[in-house]
Formats: sequence, C-alpha cells, structure tokens
Amino acid sequence: MAAEKTERLLVEEWRGLLALHARTTCELDRELHPYGLGASDFEVLDVLAEGCAGDPGCTFRVQELASRIHLSQSALSRLVGRLEKDGLVARGMCSEDRRGVSVSITESGRSRHAEVLPLQRAVLSRMLTHRDSR
Repeated sequence: MAAEKTERLLVEEWRGLLALHARTTCELDRELHPYGLGASDFEVLDVLAEGCAGDPGCTFRVQELASRIHLSQSALSRLVGRLEKDGLVARGMCSEDRRGVSVSITESGRSRHAEVLPLQRAVLSRMLTHRDSR
C-alpha cells in the first residue's frame, strides 16, 4: 500500500513536470513568435550568446549544442539551418574534424538575442516562480 502510494506520487510529480514544461514552452513560443523565434530557437541563441560572450570567433559543434538544447542532432540541424537562413547563426566546418559542423552566432543573432532576452526571462519568472501553487 505505501509503495503504491509512493509510486503514484512519483508519477503525479513526473506528469506535473511535463505539464509545466509544456505550458512554459507554449508561453515562450507565443511571446517569441513576433520576433520570428520559438523556444528552441531562442535556446540555441542563448547558449551561443552566453558561451561566446566577448569572443566573436567562438563556435560550438552541433553535438555540443544538441547536448545542451536537448534536441536530437537531426532536429537541431534543421533548427540551425532555419536560424542560418535568417542570418542569426553561421555554420562552418570544424577545424579539428572536417566531418563536424560548427555553429557561431552572428551580430544579427546577438542583437535579436539581446532584444528578446528580457521577454524570455520574464516568461520563465512568471511560469516557474511559485509553480507549486498551480
């Protein structure tokens, strides 16, 4: 009986986390849409902007981004392709491994990131503060 209750609580907590993630992602998508971005698009720009702060020559391998963004490599490659088409990132060959692809944020990407950063952080604050009371 006690084990069953513990298991039920774990499942409820898991489903609550999934619901919170879904609500937050939807809210981020809604807020960022007027700027031509979705939640995952912003995450790529955010990782690149933070990871390359003050280093305009900084790049990330697609595999590095995939582990931080939590998308499959193929989904991330498509997303990076869209961001590149919009001029927000640039792709190139990895200097250490010519089979690898590197990604860097462009000046336009840095500008768009800086423009929407306060919106994204406000959504996170609104959605994640006092989440236990929802």
